[in-house]
Amino acid sequence: MEQTQEVTTTETHKPNVVTTVKTVIPPSVKTEHPQKVFEKKKAILRSYQVIWYILIFVEILLGFRMTFKAIGANPFSGFVSLINAITDPLAQPFSGIVRPYISGSSVIEWSTIVAAIVYLLIAFGLVNLFQFIKPITPEEVEQTVDNP
Repeated sequence: MEQTQEVTTTETHKPNVVTTVKTVIPPSVKTEHPQKVFEKKKAILRSYQVIWYILIFVEILLGFRMTFKAIGANPFSGFVSLINAITDPLAQPFSGIVRPYISGSSVIEWSTIVAAIVYLLIAFGLVNLFQFIKPITPEEVEQTVDNP
């Protein structure tokens, strides 16, 4: 079944002349119900929000870890040991890439900084990956392809 879209335009170079243009959309172009498209886009938006929320949480924890080590905080105090216990699995895969800088009781853990950057890049990549499943309209395709 062919869908037709009728567009009425007014010619500007000929006054009082109305031209009706009838555009036929090929049957191969299938569009989903607007509510389904909205639900898919809403789910993708929620996924973005969850990814960014998790990233911010991880980055804050890693920030606490770097700060506590940099100021030489007591590793046996309750909060500092909790932060170290939570962030050890996050920072461990990156340990040994660059040696930490140690000055007295202060430690600059470069591996924690590398971990924070890597987790940021992973989150950015996941959000961009969701762009592949986001429903788009034929108009969006035409606009994007015509205007790179």
